[in-house]
Formats: sequence, structure tokens, C-alpha cells
Amino acid sequence: MSAEDRMSNRHDCGGDAAAYVLGALEPAEAEAFRTHLATCIFCRDEVAALQPVADALPMAAPQYNAPSGLRRRVLAAARAEARPAPTPDRRRTTGFRLPRPALAGALAVVLALAVIGVVNLASGGSSGVRVIPARVTALDASAQLRVTDGRAELVVRHFPPPPAGHIYEIWLQRGNGAPSPTKTLFSVTSSGAGNIGLPENMSGVSAVLVTPEPAGGSLAPTHAPVIVAPLT
Repeated sequence: MSAEDRMSNRHDCGGDAAAYVLGALEPAEAEAFRTHLATCIFCRDEVAALQPVADALPMAAPQYNAPSGLRRRVLAAARAEARPAPTPDRRRTTGFRLPRPALAGALAVVLALAVIGVVNLASGGSSGVRVIPARVTALDASAQLRVTDGRAELVVRHFPPPPAGHIYEIWLQRGNGAPSPTKTLFSVTSSGAGNIGLPENMSGVSAVLVTPEPAGGSLAPTHAPVIVAPLT
């Protein structure tokens, strides 16, 4: 493929980078873009720059499910508006600089996601969500507790897996009493992510704690907490 052909490629060196890292491309589009990444340093640089932002988005605010078809239509419109026109020359300058058209595309897609959230709230989506940042001991990890109508979900990102032969166990503390087990055990994905629903009502709970415990769980904590989410 000649340099001119590459410049006329449908991805246009970054036009789909933001949508790709957000998982907004159709499966065939995503596969085509991954093939394109193998030969395009511009797109690889943009994906590398945008991926940390995309990874942080789930922790930025409570999540809402868009009505059927709305997410696809809004994201498609945003990509169409953001896709830059082909230019005759895209010479690479010294040092990294995110091209202006690609930056505009990334912002457009993120704005589209924000619009989806607002539409859901206005159309009767979940309300009264309380988001509680949690203290974590792992470097570069984060966690938060989302409480809705007395039910809670623990969301962790970039968290290390439990030690060999162990599993993470969730505990509830009421007042100054000893933590009680929830029988909720979990690990994390290869990227350190996890969304864990708690089966018990949060009424009267003062803190949610997580400890690494021997496989199968424990009746009382055997390790210091690695996550603490105070509710009071």
C-alpha cells in the first residue's frame, strides 16, 4: 500500500481511535481498526493516549443504561461529526502531539456519552445513587461503593488479584461492632476490574470492608482490610 493509499484509508489516522477505546465500534469495524493499528503509528499513539481516559470513565460517575438503540445512534452521529477529512500530508513532528482532529473526535464521543446519561436521567433512569469513594491499600488501584435504594455494588479498578490460594471477601461493619461476613467472594479480571453486587441491605451499615482470605472464605477476618468504604 502506498503512502497516498494509507492516507485515504477510512480510519484516516485516528478518526476511529476514540470510538475504538470506548468500545463503540461495531465488531467488524473494531476488527478492521485493529488490523489498521498494525501499520499505523498515528493511530497507535492516539489509542495509547486515549486508553487511560477511557479506563477512568467507569469510575467517574454512576452508570446508566441507555434506551435500546439510543447509544448506537448518538455515537454514530458523534463519529460522523468528528471524523476528519483526508489531508494531503500528515508528517509526524518531533515529540508526541495529539492531532487536533483526533482530539476533537475524542471529545465528541465523550460528550455523546454524557448526553446519553442526561437523557436517561430525564427519562426516569435510576436516581438517588450515592457514590462513596473507598480507601485502598494497593498502589494505583481505586474502588467505590454505589448505593441505590439500600442496595450496594462495589466497583474496583486496577486492583491486584488476591494472593495465591486466597480470595477477596466482603464484610459489613455496623457501628463499632466486629465485621460480619457477607458470603460474597470475588477476584478481579486480568485488568484488575470487578463489579460486585452485595446481597444485603445497607441499612445500619457503617462501613464495607474487603480482606484477602483463604479460598472458600472465613467466618472472621484473618487479614487487614485492603478496601474500606465508610458509609457514615
